[in-house]
Amino acid sequence: MEWLASPEAAAAMDLDPYWPKWTSPWWRMTTLWELGLASLIPEAAARKLADAINRHYLHRFPIPPETLPDGCDPYRNVMCHCALGTAFQVLSACGIDPDINLPWAREWFLKYQLGDGGLNCDERAYAKVPGKSSVVSTLPPLEAVLRCTNRAFTPEEERFLDGGARYLIDHRLYRSIRTGGVIHEDWLELCFPRFYHYDLLRGLSFLAEWSARRGKPIPRRVIEEPLGLLRAKMKEWKLSTERVACAGGTTLQQGGDGRWVGGVEADTFELLDRVSAPGAPNLQLTGEWKRVREHLGRGW
Repeated sequence: MEWLASPEAAAAMDLDPYWPKWTSPWWRMTTLWELGLASLIPEAAARKLADAINRHYLHRFPIPPETLPDGCDPYRNVMCHCALGTAFQVLSACGIDPDINLPWAREWFLKYQLGDGGLNCDERAYAKVPGKSSVVSTLPPLEAVLRCTNRAFTPEEERFLDGGARYLIDHRLYRSIRTGGVIHEDWLELCFPRFYHYDLLRGLSFLAEWSARRGKPIPRRVIEEPLGLLRAKMKEWKLSTERVACAGGTTLQQGGDGRWVGGVEADTFELLDRVSAPGAPNLQLTGEWKRVREHLGRGW
C-alpha cells in the first residue's frame, strides 16, 4: 500500500501501466482486489492507473493488424481483452467508475465478441470464418459486464452475456467441442490470485451468477462434472490453492538503454508469493464456492 502511494509507483505507471510482470502497480493492485482488499488501494494510485490506461493504449483492437497506427507498439500499446476486463473490475471495486474514466471500454467488450460467443486476444482469430475464441480471453470481459453493471442490462449487454454463457456451456467449462477432451489439464487445478488465468471454479462462478441474474437455467450435464470435482477438493469445508498460475512466466522489461526486451524471467513480490502458495486453505476460493452454491440454489 505504501509503495502504491509512492512517486516511484506513479512513475512506473507513466512508463507502462502493465509491464513488467508481476511487479508493476497493475499486478499489486490486482492482487489486493482479488484478496477482497480493493478498499486498501490508494485512491490516487487507482486514478493514476485509469489515466495511464487512457493515455497509453489504443482505444480499439487493431483488426486487421495493418490498421495499427505508425509508432504504436503491438505489445505495449494495444490492450488485450483479458487485461481490459480485469482493469475494469479493479477500478470499479476502487470506486473509480470505469464507464466514466474508460468510456471506450464497455463498447470494446461488446464489439469484439466473436460468433461463438467468446473473444480472443489473438487478432488473427478475427480474420478467420468462423473465428475461434479463447476461454482465457473471454472470462474477464464477461465478468466486467456482469459484475460492474449496477442497472438493467441493455439488449446488447444481454446478448453479450448470454453469448458468453453459451460459449462456456458449449465447452462444458473446459472441454473441447470437437473431441470432448480437457482443453488444458491445469484448468482443473485451482489457482490464486488468478489475474487473467482460468480454472474450473472461475468459469463455474460466472455461469452460476449469470444464471441467477438472467433467470436462465444451466443444463445439468454441463456442471455435474465440475461440481463433483470441486466437492472432491473440499477438505474440512475449505478449498485450497493447487497451482501457482504465474510461476515460470516471462515479461517485457526495460533495459538500461531504454529499450523494452521480451523473454525476461518475471519477478514477483512478497505478498504475491505468500497468497499464491499452494496447499493452504484459501478463504477467497472457499467464499467463491459458497457463492456458486447460493446462486445455483437447491437441487445442486
